[in-house]
Amino acid sequence: MEHIFPPLLELLLRFCIDVAAMAMLIFGMYYRRYRDKELVTAAALFNIFIFSVLTVLSSVQFSVTAGFGLFAILAMFTLRSEPISKIEISYFFGSVAIAVICSAHSATLYLTAAISGLVLLGAYVIDHPLILRSVDGIKITLDRIEPHSLSEPALMRADLTKRLGVEVMSYQIIALDYVNDTARINVFYQRNRRGD
Repeated sequence: MEHIFPPLLELLLRFCIDVAAMAMLIFGMYYRRYRDKELVTAAALFNIFIFSVLTVLSSVQFSVTAGFGLFAILAMFTLRSEPISKIEISYFFGSVAIAVICSAHSATLYLTAAISGLVLLGAYVIDHPLILRSVDGIKITLDRIEPHSLSEPALMRADLTKRLGVEVMSYQIIALDYVNDTARINVFYQRNRRGD
């Protein structure tokens, strides 16, 4: 397939599409909704690194399967250091997917831009606050580990509801630190309807 653009210009255009799509996904959507600076930084840098590695590998004889295997291994290595939520891993994978899409030289620039746009549109619509506005989530750290944290989920949920002043739908214990007597928890709660 003949390229319309010179190789260096095509690389620059692919990089611009990649960075623009990643910025819209990670900074424009994820950070505005969840305010997690660590994941934003990790996902943005990982996107650039994956784009760079796969661009070099696509210029030599390297199969698509091997490329996907490479970024899967790197993703698992990076993500195993600390547990992250399903939303976080979805946005992180989205950032990696955009890098893979943009670095695939077998696709035209128009197709690359269109697929990146579809990824962004899907993320925007599916995770839009109006779609699931009745439930929200927050990460909290408790300065005391409750004795019933693990053994009695209903009692713990009631305790969190009382402390936070919202109806806690569910919670997920991320870490219990018995040395400092603290607990890190993801709390999913239902907002009061008065403000809606």
